Amino acid sequence: MSDPGELLSATALTAFRLNGQFMEVAEGLARPVGLTAAWWQVLGAVLKQPLPVAGIARVMGMTRQGVQRIADLLVEKGLAEYLPNPAHRRAKLLRPTPEGMAAVKKIDPGHRDLAERLAAELGEAEWAAALQALTRLSAALDAIELS
Repeated sequence: MSDPGELLSATALTAFRLNGQFMEVAEGLARPVGLTAAWWQVLGAVLKQPLPVAGIARVMGMTRQGVQRIADLLVEKGLAEYLPNPAHRRAKLLRPTPEGMAAVKKIDPGHRDLAERLAAELGEAEWAAALQALTRLSAALDAIELS
């Protein structure tokens, strides 16, 4: 397949399928601990450091409005909290509460099991190459002006 239009279509369809597969797996891992895949996704973005909603949206490839809705729900459920943002008075930072961290931690065994099964199926080198290709594709999409 050498036609750029066909390559774009095939790549997009594969990415859509892969996203659906990841979301299905994420729902299965998150549901038993009382989370949804989207809640886990937003909490995951702030595990290492608090971020504003716009920053979470950028990192996760989600809409700002979607992240705001989820962040508000997480705060309402006691799984996250808003903090003042020294860099921007109106854009508060989101961080997980101890309850939110504990919920994400409960997902770790299932996550680890899936990672080990994927590693066994793909092999470490092939998996690393796939990640590198996806990362490069994402960077290329960022580099060209999409409008």
